[in-house]
Amino acid sequence: MLALNFDFFKTKDSEICIKNYILNKTKYTFQFSILIIALLFFVMLNISLGSVSIPFKEVFMILTGNDVTSNFKFIILNLRVPKALTAIMVGSGLSVSGLLMQTLFRNPLAGPFVLGISSGASLGVAILILGSSLFGFSAFAVSNYSTAIASSFGAFSVLLAVMIVAQKVKNTMSILIIGLMFGSLTTAIISILAYFSSAEELQQYMFWSFGNLGNLSWNELTLFFIVYIIAISSIIFIIKPLNSLLLGENYAQSLGVNIKKTRNITLFITAMLTGVITAFSGPIAFVGLAVPHLAKLVFNSSNHKTLLPATAIIGAIVMLFSDIIAQLPNSAFTLPINAITSFFGAPIVIWLLIRKSKIVL
Repeated sequence: MLALNFDFFKTKDSEICIKNYILNKTKYTFQFSILIIALLFFVMLNISLGSVSIPFKEVFMILTGNDVTSNFKFIILNLRVPKALTAIMVGSGLSVSGLLMQTLFRNPLAGPFVLGISSGASLGVAILILGSSLFGFSAFAVSNYSTAIASSFGAFSVLLAVMIVAQKVKNTMSILIIGLMFGSLTTAIISILAYFSSAEELQQYMFWSFGNLGNLSWNELTLFFIVYIIAISSIIFIIKPLNSLLLGENYAQSLGVNIKKTRNITLFITAMLTGVITAFSGPIAFVGLAVPHLAKLVFNSSNHKTLLPATAIIGAIVMLFSDIIAQLPNSAFTLPINAITSFFGAPIVIWLLIRKSKIVL
């Protein structure tokens, strides 16, 4: 009789689990459908709006290759489409990086820049721009490629230093502190370079630090995309370890997770994404910190199989929306994208802190 009762409850519990799984799957499918529709809408809106407004119909006809005689073809295909694609990769890349760091360090306030990678990239550009007269290469032509190379070199240098230290340190939180110290060190060096720089060099560096989504050619965008897709694809191999890390390193280790390997892969992926984004678009704040929490609140889940694509899509939408505001439709002026993301990101982070009890860690 006891066996029969046990089998009965076991069967009943299994049915409940299956029903909950189906309900969650249906719910997530609906939410992802809404997000994809919103993403497509904001892509069209981003391409349509600017100093010259272009009707949706015209944009759609040109993108589908049906209107080859339009006066807007050059603007759309060579200026606005690359900018929209850049916004998608920057927003999704920073957001995913933020989610990886928050999971690895189990800290809701961790972001993609806590390792000092962005600061290293900024130092590379500072040496190129601010250190040009100081080191005697003032004739060096500063271009998108030279800036990207200098930024990548600075980011890689800090990454190499962090990875070397990570091999010596067992505690993950120590790596977080070390990354912040590297960030402080690079900031100090940049301040010294700025002190000895001319007003023109300071202005040029400041414009780069504002962030920019609209200065990439198709060749530069292709290089950006290759690095981006390699980094994003690599996350597939650490989804299960990331879910295990949510319950602590000791628990994850008891499940057979190689903590050091998972940590190194996570750091390397974050560094790749943060480094290439900073190299081509400059340092962009708050997106990587705030968006992962928005995804957790919307989907009410801690499963990275759900959170990673959700975070990527929401991050892309947020960046497209920020770019729409920054470019001031029907105006010749463009606001710094970094100022827009910070202006909207700071209140979101404050709101998240107030609702901290509802954040899924």
